[in-house]
Amino acid sequence: MKKQAACNLLACLSVILLLAGLVFGAEASTVPETRIEDALKVLQEMSAQEDCGTMSDLLARAKGVAIFPSVVKAGLMLGARHGKGVVLKRNSATGQWYGPGFVEMTGLSYGLQIGVQSTALVLVITNERGMKSFEEGSFTLGGDLTVAAGPLGRHLEAGTDIELKAAIYSYSMSKGAFIGFSLEGAKVNPDDAANELYWKRSASSTELLQRKATDSRIRPLIRELNALVLRGGGKTSV
Repeated sequence: MKKQAACNLLACLSVILLLAGLVFGAEASTVPETRIEDALKVLQEMSAQEDCGTMSDLLARAKGVAIFPSVVKAGLMLGARHGKGVVLKRNSATGQWYGPGFVEMTGLSYGLQIGVQSTALVLVITNERGMKSFEEGSFTLGGDLTVAAGPLGRHLEAGTDIELKAAIYSYSMSKGAFIGFSLEGAKVNPDDAANELYWKRSASSTELLQRKATDSRIRPLIRELNALVLRGGGKTSV
C-alpha cells in the first residue's frame, strides 16, 4: 500500500511540475509574432525533409492548417501535454488564406510513460467539417473530429481518400525526425489572450478566420505555405 501511494504521489508531482513549467513558458508563447516566427521555422524544417511530399499534396487541397511549434508532453504514469499554435483557413479554389487565429492544445494521458518530450506539430485540415471545428471554438481531436497520422512519401498514392478517412492529418518533428503522428484525446481551444494581443480587440474564431491573411506579420508564413502548396500542385493567391 505504501509503495502504491508513493507511486501515485510521484505521478501527481510529475504532472504538477509539468504544469508549473508550462505556466512559466506561457508568457513567451502567448506573444503572437513569436509564435508565427516559430511556426515558420517548423515549416521550413519540415519542407527540407525528403519525405514531405505527401504533406505538400495534402496542403494543395487543404481547407486550412494549424501549426504548433512546440507541444510538450511529460509525466510519470499520469501525463499531460500542452502547446500553443496558430491556425489559418484556406479557400482551396482560389488559394487565398485567412486569419490567423491562435489556439492552444491541452490533454491528459494514462499508462506507462515517463519523461519529457517536445514535438513540433502541423495539422493539415482536409475538409469543411474539420475547418468548421476550428472556427466554432473548442473541440477534441479523435473525439469530435477524426485525426490520423499523415501519410509519408514523395507523393500521395492514387486513390487516397483524404475527404472520408480523416478530417485532419498530423505531421510532427521530434529530434530532427519527420514522422506521421497520431494524436487523439487532445482538446483544442481558442487562445483568447493571443488573439486579442494580435488583433488589438476581442473577436470570435469565426470572425478572425474570415479576414484575409495579408498583414505583414503573417506574410512570411503564408509564403512558406504557398511554396508547399505549389509543390503539391495547388493554387495560390496573388
